[in-house]
Amino acid sequence: MTTELHIAGRAIGPGHPPFVICELSGNHNGSLERALAMVDAAAATGCDAIKLQTYTADTLTLDCDGPGFRIEDGPWAGRTLHNLYAEAFTPYEWHAALFERARQRGVILFSTPFDATAVELLESLGAPAYKIASFEAVDLPLIARVAACGKPMIISTGLASLAEMEEALRTAEAGGADGVALLHCVSSYPAPIEEANVRTVPDLARRFGVVTGLSDHTPGTAASVAAVALGAAIIEKHFTLARADGGPDAAFSLEPAEFTALVRDCKAAWSALGSATYDELGSERAAAGHRRSLYVSAEVQAGERLTDVNVRSVRPGHGLAPKHLPDVLGRHAARDLKYGEPLDWSMVD
Repeated sequence: MTTELHIAGRAIGPGHPPFVICELSGNHNGSLERALAMVDAAAATGCDAIKLQTYTADTLTLDCDGPGFRIEDGPWAGRTLHNLYAEAFTPYEWHAALFERARQRGVILFSTPFDATAVELLESLGAPAYKIASFEAVDLPLIARVAACGKPMIISTGLASLAEMEEALRTAEAGGADGVALLHCVSSYPAPIEEANVRTVPDLARRFGVVTGLSDHTPGTAASVAAVALGAAIIEKHFTLARADGGPDAAFSLEPAEFTALVRDCKAAWSALGSATYDELGSERAAAGHRRSLYVSAEVQAGERLTDVNVRSVRPGHGLAPKHLPDVLGRHAARDLKYGEPLDWSMVD
């Protein structure tokens, strides 16, 4: 079982801040210059990694308009698979430049391969990890080929049954993957927030004993932050320079300022989890004096009886604890007591 992964020296797992992946996908709109600008902008968000998708239309599907090859609903309705992927793919010849730009920006870059030629390219570029897309989670030969590289693998589980997840996970482990993580994913573009079901993230961890996270297609950042609060160690979200510029995934992608907020809020959510504690914390010490305690609320002569008129429970908290009020009332002052003095046992006979 894998309770921790390491990608490019970065430890990923329940005991570490969430590993936030910025998915570039096809939002480069066919321009290498835009793709490089996206790497720059993604790195500036503070994300932990940037991810590509490595395929061509011909390695992913057939140039066919027969049954099943034309998309019937969703953001790509009316297009054939080949037509969509021909627009969205990241050309193989761009990859070296994108890997180099990421190195210059000091951010991890890896990719999702869709066939053996993509794996060969990515291996030649020193990819530190691999992602298996949801729709390929049933392609066990592809998973075995990727696992044979001996790198960490992240597998999205959209549409996969528990049995299919088990098969994918065991294939990756048996094939030599250096650790495997499973990402809960809703394969809808965009995914309705009410169907995010992020409680699946910790359930996957319990069932399979591996690092888990969320591949988030919902609008905004709420699902990702909620997943971190439930233990997600990896968050993946699509990225674009501007939704108004269009692009295959633009409708469910975050712009730079939004992605920066995602990274900040996911890291803050993880920091906020802390651990279960009932001890006074360092930041609370200054406030401790503002609790209630027993104070002299009217002048009292030595030997005079203490009553609820001359002793009260008030703020601040430098006197006896309020729980002692019943024990104090009816007793006598051991000395003259001044208005505003915090009460202690030496003042009571």
